[in-house]
Amino acid sequence: LVQLVESGGGSVQPGGSLRLSCGSSQRTASTYWMAWFRQIPGQERVGVAAISPTGRTTYYDDSVNGRFTISQGDARHTMYVQMNNLKPEDTAMYYCAAHWYGGNWFTSKNWDYWGQGTQVTVSS
Repeated sequence: LVQLVESGGGSVQPGGSLRLSCGSSQRTASTYWMAWFRQIPGQERVGVAAISPTGRTTYYDDSVNGRFTISQGDARHTMYVQMNNLKPEDTAMYYCAAHWYGGNWFTSKNWDYWGQGTQVTVSS
């Protein structure tokens, strides 16, 4: 069983930065594709960034490309997303996901394992 725990969320002003972490009890990042999704109440959970087990391939949603950077920790127990130049529209609950088993990477139903989420709020 893969258990994922997110941390690092909080409140920040527009233009600010946050780094979210996703920890796992296993070397999940070197075994599975991993990703960050976000969800606004009443809307679907959508992918913002994904990273391959080797770390050599990454995908980003157009809305965050150039501002967010996804990466793996050295021990492969942790995955991160560095979020810079945050905007109010980035406000959402952010979820860590693991094991993409096919289809579009940015569709939540194509992922097996999920964390509980961490809230990011961007406002002045």
